[in-house]
Amino acid sequence: MNAGTQKAPKLPFNEEMLKWARNWRGKTLEETAKKFSVDINKIWEWENGVSSPTVRQARGLAKYYDRSFLEFFYDSPPNIHETGLIPDFRVHRGAMNPRESREILAIQHWAEAQRLNALELFEEIDEQPIDFPKDLFATIEDDVENVAIRAREKMSFTILQQKRIPAKDKYDLPKILREKIESLGILVLRNNDLAKHEVSGFCIAEFPLPIIAFCAESPGRQAFTLMHEFAHIVLRESAISSFRNTRKAVTVARKVERWCNKFAAAFLIPESAVDALRFKPNLPSKSFDENILQQLAKTFKVSPHAMMIRLVDLNYIDPDYYWTVKRPQYLEEEQNYKSSGRSKYWASRNVNSLGPTYTSLVLEAWGTGRIPFHIAADYMGLKRPSHLSKIREEFDGN
Repeated sequence: MNAGTQKAPKLPFNEEMLKWARNWRGKTLEETAKKFSVDINKIWEWENGVSSPTVRQARGLAKYYDRSFLEFFYDSPPNIHETGLIPDFRVHRGAMNPRESREILAIQHWAEAQRLNALELFEEIDEQPIDFPKDLFATIEDDVENVAIRAREKMSFTILQQKRIPAKDKYDLPKILREKIESLGILVLRNNDLAKHEVSGFCIAEFPLPIIAFCAESPGRQAFTLMHEFAHIVLRESAISSFRNTRKAVTVARKVERWCNKFAAAFLIPESAVDALRFKPNLPSKSFDENILQQLAKTFKVSPHAMMIRLVDLNYIDPDYYWTVKRPQYLEEEQNYKSSGRSKYWASRNVNSLGPTYTSLVLEAWGTGRIPFHIAADYMGLKRPSHLSKIREEFDGN
């Protein structure tokens, strides 16, 4: 056999490490086989020493499992000290299975990595992240109406500005809220994989630069999620959250979730603004006209679900009507919602994931020569550094 046709030598991968990495990441044989377009038996053979993956396949496995390629040569698994999942406040659920825990933890680690990146970028440009206003911190004993009023004042965002958003620009409210939240020293990230686990969002209340992460939902619900997670920051409570609140016996987690829900509703639909409509049914109403509810929701640019919750809070609607009649309907609609707001262009999607604060930090550090081109591309998670110019073009054009 000619030297030019010799096969590359078989690398000494440890099959036990291949199996360990897959289990660590919570992936099944079937999922891995589908990912790499091979028969499931091939994955089994790799993990039992019958055959070995190519270097390219092994590097792909390492990326898929979120592990180092070199670990596949170790004699035994490394000692890993991992931070645990932030508290799960999805009070409608039982305990997470290990696989779900691993998937959500991976998203949490991604978010934490972006925060560390952002803090490094602040150092690169010789600036400090904005300190979250200390006079916005609260407890669940504080009145949500007053805290919501203070939050609007800090954001310089009036209810009149919110109501004047054109109906055709349905995604503008979540975008505006994201920018206003970031103006108070919070990093807001988007990761649509959260939806797979019925997670609307989560927050990590680490200061400076706490994190809010959210996913693709209807614009009205997205706005509610952002303000719900903002409320967790106000309480200094890291949490994984869901929109699916319950009526079960009150626990600490449920008290926190209900306070955050009430805050989000109070922020998006101030009591004074509802009273100003001179809208007074027989209180509390045992039922409610859906057309009126839809119109009210459009007025405040929120979802009918959020509007219903607010009217229940304000004693306009009997709680039983919401819980027994409307809530199941809303949850089904939200479960079936398909986002049509995905940007056509990949660069816009990338910026939407990392947010305006993070993107502007990267572009400033690169534009002022503090970091080179390829490092800036790496901060943005780009496979091709040349794409960075496209991101700057699209970002500057917004």
